[in-house]
Parts: sequence; C-alpha cells; structure tokens
Amino acid sequence: MASSASSASKGSSTRAEPADPAATLFVCLFAVQGAVIALSPVLPAVAADFGVSTAAAGQLRTLTGLVAGLSAIAIGRLTARLGLRELLLAGLLALATGSLASAAAPSFAVLAAAQVLVGVGMAVVLSGGLAAAAEWATPDRRAHALSWALLGQPFAWIAGMPAIGVLGTVSWRWGWLAVPFLASLVALVAVARRPATPHREPADGTWQLLAGSPRVAAWALGELFAWAAWAGTLVYAGALFIESYGLSTATAGLLLGLAAVAYFPGNLAARRHVDRSAQLLVTVLPPLAAALVAVFGTLRPAAAFSAAVLALLTTVGAARTIAGSALGLEVCAHRRVFAMRIRTAATQFGYLLGAALGGIALSAGGYPAVGVTFAALFALSALPHLTAVLGGSAD
Repeated sequence: MASSASSASKGSSTRAEPADPAATLFVCLFAVQGAVIALSPVLPAVAADFGVSTAAAGQLRTLTGLVAGLSAIAIGRLTARLGLRELLLAGLLALATGSLASAAAPSFAVLAAAQVLVGVGMAVVLSGGLAAAAEWATPDRRAHALSWALLGQPFAWIAGMPAIGVLGTVSWRWGWLAVPFLASLVALVAVARRPATPHREPADGTWQLLAGSPRVAAWALGELFAWAAWAGTLVYAGALFIESYGLSTATAGLLLGLAAVAYFPGNLAARRHVDRSAQLLVTVLPPLAAALVAVFGTLRPAAAFSAAVLALLTTVGAARTIAGSALGLEVCAHRRVFAMRIRTAATQFGYLLGAALGGIALSAGGYPAVGVTFAALFALSALPHLTAVLGGSAD
C-alpha cells in the first residue's frame, strides 16, 4: 500500500511539473527578432510612404536599439515587482502593441513613437526570456532551454525576412502584422499557460555587482566588446558583398541568409559544453572569431570564399553567444534577470558601437580596416576574462 501511495504521489508530482520551457522561450525571442528585422527589407517603401529619406527612416532602428538598451538598465523596479511569467507577459504585450501601432501608423512621428514601445518590449522580453531559461528549466535542462531560446532569433531572420519582403510588395505594414505582432500573440498565449512565478529579485544593490565583483564586471565588458564586433560585422557584411564583388542586393541577401543557417550548428555544438566550460569558451573563441573577421575584411578573392568565411564566423559567433549568456547566468546566479538586463544592454549598445566604429574604419581604410577593427573588438572581448582568471577572481 505504501509503495502504491508513493507511486501515486510520484505520478501526481510528475504531472504537476510544468512543460519544457524551450518552445515557449524560442517563440519569445523569435518575436523580439521579428521586430528587429521588420523594417529592414522595406525601408525604402516606409521612407516613400511618409515622404522622408531612406537614411532618416533607417534611424528608426537606431531609436529602437537605444530605447531597448536604456530600458534594460532602467527596469530594475519592474523586475523586482513581477515574477518572470508576469514580466514576460508585460514585455510581450508592449511588443505586440508596438507592432500593431507600427502597422497602423498614420505618420512618421507615430511610427517613431511606436518604435519606442517596441524597444521597451524588446528589453523586457530579452531580459526575462533568457533568465527564464535558467529559472524554469531543471539544472540538467538549462543548457537545452537556453540554446533553443537563442535559436529563436536566427530562425526569425531566416524565416521572417523573406516573409516580410514578400508581404512588402503589397504594403510594408503587413510585415509588422505577420511576423512580430503574430509571434508576440503566440508567445503571450504560451507564457500565460505557464504557472505563476513568485520569484522576485531585489531592486537595490544590483549595480554594485559590477563594481564589487571582478568576474561580473569582466563578463559585462566582454559582452559589450563581443556584441560590438559581431553586430558591426552583420551591419557591413552585405555592403562588403555588393561593393567588393558587384553583387545584386538579392544575391547579397541570399548569401547572408545562408550564412545565418551556420548559426545553428555553432549553437548546438556549444550547448553540450556550456554547463562546464562557459568561461573557457568565452576566452578561446573570440581570438578565433578575430582571425576570421580579419580574413573576411582583408582577403576577398571571390564571393564564395567570403561567404564561406562569414559562415564559419557565424558558427563561432553562435557558440560564443550561448557561452556568454550561460556565463552571465552563472556569475549572477542569484540575480539572473539582472544579468540578462546587462546582456540586453550590451547587445543593443554593441550594435550602436559596432556600427559607429565600422563606419569610421570604412571611411579611413576600406573593408580591410573594418576587418581589423572588428578583430580588435573580438580580441578585447576575451581580455577581461583572461585578466579576471589571472587575477585570481574567477570565483
């Protein structure tokens, strides 16, 4: 009887366990990336619709990134008051509302205002979603959940970019509805089905971690440099193909899409090792990425060669990304939302820094200078980790 009762109790406990969060977090980050790319293929159409220059329309993405970065820093009080499920619901609601408002915007000013809401939603969902990979998954499944969450972003690029482009032949507004808005709704339903999460992080004392813990500070600085290098590479890769080889925009886009597919093997390969070797990976992978991006910028014998180098760089970049995220969750084990807020800010400010430094390098020395600049940033991303280890602060 006791054995039977124990079995029944065990079965009941098993049934009470929440489902694997990997699929839920995948669609959350898919929605975020869908909002990031929603303007890219249709930027000229947006500019023409509102009577502004393409350059001016392009600043909408800058606005979104800046808002997302600042929001990631500023939402400490919100994360202290809400559990992870509630935090994600709030972020997804902001993302869905901003996407819908973008699709319906009657003027460029309204579209810009909608991008502010999109940026806030991006910051909240990225911060909460990656923290949830650690909080919602069992210890032996954390790397799996984190891996699948991060795969939502490249999958949105691969699947969402063509869809937005096709719908853009009718109207640029449809892309906002079909990709980020729809994905946000799906994610809202999935997150709402999760059990309530009472876990809350204190609002005070978190930023002292950067000053008081060399390991946390090393990780944060490394993320900023790594994202500046990687994001900058993505910003200028298409232009390199077009201007170096005379390719059409469509062909360059196809090569970039093929390179994005290389993200998957890098992510999946690193997933097996991040639980034990995240610190090692973020130390040894950036020098390899530095060598590859230097080759990408300086050696351009043929488009196929450059595409292959970019694919290898994407594989290495994917492995470094999951390792960097896992390390942040490790070094801030009791402040995981805070850690992912730092990562979100580093990502967004890294985009701005990489684009700015890449532009300066391109003007000064062409694509070889761009490659060298991003190689230096990748190398700098490893240096804080090496310094922390040699300084005896790895613990």
